[in-house]
Amino acid sequence: MFYKVSVVFHRDYVKIKGDVIEIGIMVKPVQGKANIEIIKQIAKHLGVPKSKIRIVAGEKSQDKVIEVIQ
Repeated sequence: MFYKVSVVFHRDYVKIKGDVIEIGIMVKPVQGKANIEIIKQIAKHLGVPKSKIRIVAGEKSQDKVIEVIQ
């Protein structure tokens, strides 16, 4: 399943509405640390392993597309 992800910094939350995820993270976007935190939080929220989530598009953008492999 693919999701459109919108990232907000300096907040801590996850909202899922259909195929859109809005996520707030506290980690700064330095050296991919924000992407790691995004994957970790979405995995925890959905109850799936981190290995089942990958960023398909937007690695260096606040708007991303992720895939959750079932």
